[in-house]
Amino acid sequence: MELGLINLSWWASVLVILGLTHVTIAAVTIFLHRHQAHRALDLHPVASHFFRFWLWLTTGLVTREWVAIHRKHHAKCETREDPHSPQIYGINKVLFEGTELYRKEAKETATLERYGHGTPDDGLERHLYAKYSRLGVSLLLVIDLLLFGPIGLTFWAVQMLWVPFFAAGVINGIGHYWGYRNFAPSDASQNIVPWGLLICGEELHNNHHAYATSAKLSSQWWEFDLGWLYIRTLETLGLARVRRVAPKIRFDPTKRRCDAETLRAVITHRYQVLATFARCLKQTALEEIRGLQARATLGLRESRALQAVQHGLQRDAENLPEPERVALQRALQASTVLHTAYSMRQELAALWSRSTASKEQLVNQLEVWCQRAEESGIFALQEFSRKLRCYD
Repeated sequence: MELGLINLSWWASVLVILGLTHVTIAAVTIFLHRHQAHRALDLHPVASHFFRFWLWLTTGLVTREWVAIHRKHHAKCETREDPHSPQIYGINKVLFEGTELYRKEAKETATLERYGHGTPDDGLERHLYAKYSRLGVSLLLVIDLLLFGPIGLTFWAVQMLWVPFFAAGVINGIGHYWGYRNFAPSDASQNIVPWGLLICGEELHNNHHAYATSAKLSSQWWEFDLGWLYIRTLETLGLARVRRVAPKIRFDPTKRRCDAETLRAVITHRYQVLATFARCLKQTALEEIRGLQARATLGLRESRALQAVQHGLQRDAENLPEPERVALQRALQASTVLHTAYSMRQELAALWSRSTASKEQLVNQLEVWCQRAEESGIFALQEFSRKLRCYD
């Protein structure tokens, strides 16, 4: 007995649901995230409206709300004002209750007014998509039941859970809790895996926080951003135009002094610079902590002290959890080498926040920083300084 217009085998049902949910996550990353929130690309009105309609039908998300909450996340990352930081709320809260955190923030009028600018405000948005956000998912339930019969209820349930779990839970939760880092922004963003199909490149979350306005999220040759492949396909079809991607790093090994180009490159690639700094000092930190342990002057487990120092070399201390801040301070107090390395890291990071200084002053400050690093007596710091001068 046929219960729906389309009768599928179990494996065909799996393929259909994976296909439908994949279109949804592609709409989130291409339309909501890269196009609307960060303006990394422009979309043709046909493509833009398709994504708006599909998201209304399959998620009930309101563009202005999603964009505002995401922009606030970047502006207030890992602070008490961050709408969904696992460093603040805990990983279980964000992973399994991320939707509740989203809905709570969506009710904040101040968030929408401050961060929701530039999103669609036409008649369709005002009178249908935003006003009747639940109508779309209700219509989807009817469509699924008509097409597939009772199994359509399962199709609908999976579609309803897909974005809340992967976008609100996995990306916002695990993406700030576990993984690997290519760059060292002051937040806890992580790349979950170097390649992925289920979330279209959004698993490269640390790369995104380093270059938030880049339409391409992969940065290493072995990383794969499926969303970028779709964007390039849309561009080939005349349905998209890429506005920005992360700039390439250039080096001039003949340079011996910092100049304006060095300063520009260091500021542009500041999170890569800090990540390189942390990697260069990693072995030095390990040897120093082992020496402190051998002399019994640290009073901390080696693994705990090393983790605190490594995180301190990658992130601002105020963004570390309280136990790590305490461990970091104890390690810095016990070691002149670690204290020097950490202080130099903080001074380097302060260079791009000194907006009142002229370009000439900043170039001079960078050159003085390099001279002090090379006079520090710390081999890894000296090597890093020589590399830094070569940025071009």
